[in-house]
Amino acid sequence: MKQVSGKEFARIIQKKGWELARIKGSHHIFIKTGCRERIVIPIHGNQPLKIGLLKAQMKIAGITEQDL
Repeated sequence: MKQVSGKEFARIIQKKGWELARIKGSHHIFIKTGCRERIVIPIHGNQPLKIGLLKAQMKIAGITEQDL
């Protein structure tokens, strides 16, 4: 699986309709109208997200590996 930084992943999900609700420290919280879930992305410079976190967030957002 391709490694993606928090900044890149935030841009990808915003293109899919997710909106930035708030920021608490380095964690950006995204919501989408009609979805109960929220996506929390830690943005630590250009460090890549851990694979488990990335897969879980992709599942919530409805994003496939091709979208990365």
